Amino acid sequence: MGVKKLGIVAVSNALLQDITCLAADRMLVFASYGSLLHAFARNKEVVHIYEGHKADIHLLQPFGDHVISVDVDNVLIVWDVQSEEEYLQMNFDKAVFAVSAIMHPSTYLNKILLGSEQGSLQLWNIKSNKLLHSFPGWGSGVTTLEQAPAVDVVAIGLVSGYIIVHNIKFDETLMKFQQDWGPVTTISFRTDGHPVMAAGSPIGHIALWDLEEKKLISQMRNAHTTAIAGLSFVHGEPLLITNGADNAIRVWIFDGPGGGGRLLRCRMGHSAPPTRIRYHGQNGQQILSAGQDGTLQSFSTVHERFNKSLGHGSINKKKSKKKGLQYDTMALPPIMAFASEVARQSDWDGIIACHQGYITCTTWNFQKTSMGAHKLKPKAFRKNKPLDVYATAVDISTCGNFAVIGLSTGHVDVYNMQSGIHRGHYGKEKAHEGAIRGVAVDGLNQLTITAGSDGLIKFWKFKTTELVHSTNLASSLSGILLHRDSGILGIASDDFSISVLDVETRKIVRKFSGHHGKINDMAFSPDGRWLISASMDCTIKTWDLPSGCLIDCFLLDSAAVSITMSPTGDFLASSHVDDLGIYLWSNRSLYSLVSLRPLPTDYEPSVIMLPGTCPAQDVDSTENEETSDDMIEYDSPEQLREQLVTLSLLPESRWKNLLNLDLIKKKNKPREPPKVPKAAPFFIPTVPGLIPRYTTADQENNGEQSKVVNLGILAQKSDFYIQLEEALRTNEYTSPLNLLKGMGPSNIETELRGLAPEGGGSVEVMQSFLRLIGMMLNTKCDFELAQAYLALFLKLHLKITSSEPALLEEISKLSSQLEETWVHLQTLFNQSLCVLNYMKSALL
Repeated sequence: MGVKKLGIVAVSNALLQDITCLAADRMLVFASYGSLLHAFARNKEVVHIYEGHKADIHLLQPFGDHVISVDVDNVLIVWDVQSEEEYLQMNFDKAVFAVSAIMHPSTYLNKILLGSEQGSLQLWNIKSNKLLHSFPGWGSGVTTLEQAPAVDVVAIGLVSGYIIVHNIKFDETLMKFQQDWGPVTTISFRTDGHPVMAAGSPIGHIALWDLEEKKLISQMRNAHTTAIAGLSFVHGEPLLITNGADNAIRVWIFDGPGGGGRLLRCRMGHSAPPTRIRYHGQNGQQILSAGQDGTLQSFSTVHERFNKSLGHGSINKKKSKKKGLQYDTMALPPIMAFASEVARQSDWDGIIACHQGYITCTTWNFQKTSMGAHKLKPKAFRKNKPLDVYATAVDISTCGNFAVIGLSTGHVDVYNMQSGIHRGHYGKEKAHEGAIRGVAVDGLNQLTITAGSDGLIKFWKFKTTELVHSTNLASSLSGILLHRDSGILGIASDDFSISVLDVETRKIVRKFSGHHGKINDMAFSPDGRWLISASMDCTIKTWDLPSGCLIDCFLLDSAAVSITMSPTGDFLASSHVDDLGIYLWSNRSLYSLVSLRPLPTDYEPSVIMLPGTCPAQDVDSTENEETSDDMIEYDSPEQLREQLVTLSLLPESRWKNLLNLDLIKKKNKPREPPKVPKAAPFFIPTVPGLIPRYTTADQENNGEQSKVVNLGILAQKSDFYIQLEEALRTNEYTSPLNLLKGMGPSNIETELRGLAPEGGGSVEVMQSFLRLIGMMLNTKCDFELAQAYLALFLKLHLKITSSEPALLEEISKLSSQLEETWVHLQTLFNQSLCVLNYMKSALL
């Protein structure tokens, strides 16, 4: 990561398990998991693997051309970095000297200093494999060793909380400090001219010590909510970088009086696994996430710098700030469910959340990135605080004005988001007999839908709170999800089945079974065609609603707790059991051909690794290739059946404005006449005719030139005209039709004008053109082209057509053909309209 912006500089390829130990030198990054040690080059690919430890590695120290690793069985191995071979192996007796810290003292050639859990230290020369000196210690286990800016001086952190600044050359203690917060976890020295040492503690505090005055300068309390895992001053700058188990990296700057640091920049995630995630807004760029750590955070799918934390829920913000995080008794429990809307978020709070085992619901403001102004709670429970009553489900209306809250007692209440005033409740006393498992408001604030543990789905009028309809499902419900645009309600039951209910007809239209564990969450695709479900059986399944089939299923190592689909349809986000991250899954149907065939009933998915931040290797799934091959090779024929009327694939501009060409030419007529060029540089000879063609050198100089003018050349016939003449004999009209299709509107008009006798044509060719139209109507192909061409022909040649008996005969044939086709089409249109109207109006 870059310190300047805390942005990712490079991402390595993923290792098979969680990294337990990390160290780096100027060329390579060393990372270990289990008993294996890996070396990364260019911060990306693994270039070396060191195998030899039989237990888990817990300490690493890069050492020039070597790297030193220590495992939990107290075996120290010195590796040659390039050859991956063991240079030296040292075994220590755990009872006497259990290695707990390692460092290389500056300017000490080939030497390392080891600290032990027993408190003693040893200085070794690893080239000659000799113990040079042993330090008796200070009666407490060593937790960390750090080189001071001065040569020979080392800071030693102890389990007792003491920090010993010791000269190892003369074995002399220079100074001694003590912190009261438990063992010293990490130490660092400032190198920008200020003699300051920072030390971390297991409860998140940082102590700053003045090495000249030998006293405490400042305390940075609650720098992290958990133990300080590492801290390091940037070389030559007043910047301190810290990280902890709370999943945060913070940069502190020392630029103020008092010697304390202020937070300069921070990058953090949840310190405990997320419980609920939902996309915020319609652009698909922000994911709201509520975690077990009690915070609500927003993660950007575009860039990390847009991430923000809305903070920790608290009963009283002012009091909790005074008390600090460690002693905050005002902190609210984790958020279990929330709903957000962007419609009025610039005016007032746009997020409503309910907390685990807590009756009061809180509002949050996305733009101010803080907790909101209101705490919503029914009047009946304001004075007395019942233990067994808590909020279970929330929803916010599309307009952002109202919040609907369901309680474990079966009550459902409506509140105003702007003022926090109670606006009503559903049912005489309560909406359901059992606990509320889900509430939803439709897109137009007409209906409120409530689901209870009593197995009932109830529909209420939103404004008047009257009960409209009640549907009884066989089993108890665990949750509902409404797709507002299409009016489809997904219902998860305790028997691991999913029902899909049409809100308009109040009927169950689909039922899916196949999960073998509790359904944790559901998500709809933006168009409402897919329902995606995540279950405790560690699968995520995609159900196709129109066909009612399972079209996708994948198995994971850990169950998905919550899923949400992007409003733009590009990503599916998921959060998992005991996992701090939010994972994004790409929708393959957006950029490749994906077969949506139903999966077989005996389909068993293989386990898929969770996606990482690194570009994954392209794994070609043979199943998908097999199913999509026929889709790629399929080429649609020009006409599906001979009975069907088929339109051409030509753009509208080629045929739609054929009758209005005169108007278009008038509109496009230039205001000024074209200017004649002063002098043309040269002339290229052309062959006379309608279609200009350049003459070749052979044609230009083909021997003797005749002085007799050939008048036949002046009346050159076009290719289309010649093709129509030939079609009279052969009755094949495909080639002239193809010529006509390739022409623009002006060329088509010129060709049709040239068919009449006054344009150099003949009645026979006009008759041939009408037969061409008849052929198009017979085959029922290019239907709109036939109409456009015939309309233009009649507009241009109506007089001559009515006076010639041969043309009148052809026209009468065409008229009957047209009438027959239109009657057939009109019947089909009427049938379709009737069925559509019935589907719209009739209650099935």
